[in-house]
Amino acid sequence: MRARTEQSSEVDVVGTWVTADGHIRQELLPNGRYDEARGARRSAYTGRYSVTGSHIDYVDDTGFTATGDIRGGVLYHEHLVLYRETSHHP
Repeated sequence: MRARTEQSSEVDVVGTWVTADGHIRQELLPNGRYDEARGARRSAYTGRYSVTGSHIDYVDDTGFTATGDIRGGVLYHEHLVLYRETSHHP
């Protein structure tokens, strides 16, 4: 899923986003679903997301809602700051 920015370029949001300490890992899937792990707890939160511009709206499978914004390649999700995970393979 891509978000269209005000400059008419697209931001690719699909992939894994992680906090600097690695405790929270959020996978944004191409089908509009997300899966968030917290520490050793896999799939702590799952649900769907939608993108408008660089803004993301989340709806957890339990009905809880949250928001996020991508600015400068960083995902600001409520009080969290997540960075796109990059491959560490040579």
